[in-house]
Amino acid sequence: MSHQEKFEYDNLPFPVVVVIGGGFAGLEVVRGLAGKPYKVLLLDKQNHHCFQPLLYQVATASLSADSIAHPFRRTIAPVPNITFRMTCVNSVRPADNVVVTDDGEVKYDHLIIATGTTTNFFGNSEVEEQAMQLKTISQALDIRSDFLQDFEAALKLNDEEGQRRRLNFVIVGGGPTGVELAGAMAEIRTTVLKHEYRELDSDKMMIHLIDSGDRLLRSFSEKSSAKALTYLQDMGVHVNFGVRVTGMDGDRVTFMDGSTMETNTVIWAAGVRGVCFPGLEEFFHPQANRYNVDGFNKVIGTANVYAVGDVALMTSDTAWPNGHPQVAPAAKQQAKQLVRNLLRRPGERMPFRYKDGGSMATIGRYKAVLDVGTFHLGGPIAWSGWIFIHLMSLVGFRNRFAVLFNWAWKYMSWKNTIRLIIRPYVRTTTVTEPHTPVAS
Repeated sequence: MSHQEKFEYDNLPFPVVVVIGGGFAGLEVVRGLAGKPYKVLLLDKQNHHCFQPLLYQVATASLSADSIAHPFRRTIAPVPNITFRMTCVNSVRPADNVVVTDDGEVKYDHLIIATGTTTNFFGNSEVEEQAMQLKTISQALDIRSDFLQDFEAALKLNDEEGQRRRLNFVIVGGGPTGVELAGAMAEIRTTVLKHEYRELDSDKMMIHLIDSGDRLLRSFSEKSSAKALTYLQDMGVHVNFGVRVTGMDGDRVTFMDGSTMETNTVIWAAGVRGVCFPGLEEFFHPQANRYNVDGFNKVIGTANVYAVGDVALMTSDTAWPNGHPQVAPAAKQQAKQLVRNLLRRPGERMPFRYKDGGSMATIGRYKAVLDVGTFHLGGPIAWSGWIFIHLMSLVGFRNRFAVLFNWAWKYMSWKNTIRLIIRPYVRTTTVTEPHTPVAS
């Protein structure tokens, strides 16, 4: 691979822009430069854009994976100045303007890093090996298979302890992902488990939401945090504050105070971190796990390397001295402003200023919280707003239609429609449990 990719604009002396990562920020950059005087190369290890805010609904069998995924080539195929390569980036040599990938070297005139974040286990290798994550479609499908397999396995067990361990689900992290996942699992207990696994006592299924802080949704207002806590507790979720996970061994989790909890399933949603490419270490903030960027999203200390979205740490925006929130709206706004600046003369470029459009999270049917400035709202209206915003944010009409149809069916029928174990999840450790055959 080289910068001599097959562009229709190859006969024109346009600079090459390499974009690493096709998330919200990366895709926004690619779209913004479509048809503009640049040759754009998008690199991603997946061949699709994933709408991460709805991953938890894939994990809890409310949506199919293809409802929240959009192939990159469907977006870029009609655009002559953009191409895509499915590959892994191994390092960057900024002095040579080179990106090193699994398929060779790529030269660039401008490099845009839009890789988003990965799960942060805070150095706990044991938890990293054992806990489940929710950052990709593959991981969401693993969670879906895991809890369905747990239901099936619990039917075969004749001992109370084994059943309870199989039906004990621990979610670590009280942010939007953890809260939304806990609410969805609570609805599964009252619908799927209660009505379709009648041999099991649905009251044995326990959902534990654990957070090391003192409240849920710390980036939200205290009013919305309290409302989210009330919603979850009313749904039967056990919320535990001031608790840290220190270890796991496959059938139990250990906490900082030495106590343990029997469980086969721990889902980690406690934090995220950016990933630094070898060659760019000196420009990476090791505590924040993000690239230091100036007000124009240029990585400080480089001439032509930019970072946008969750992986960018911009402290020059006076309203956000600790950096912008790692959410999709901030990522998309940064990407749009970077595109505008690339299309302007250097003296006409404008620094980025984040416009906070608010925060929202859904907990369950007709239960959601919404913060916009000093305005705080909960209940059905916030829930309806959450549905509308997420539908409009999906890439592609087909995706919007598929999600709307699935949601409509789910809320009218009270059924999660996609409860299929297509690809069984195999644990890294095997737990041996006594059981008796079930008569056919």
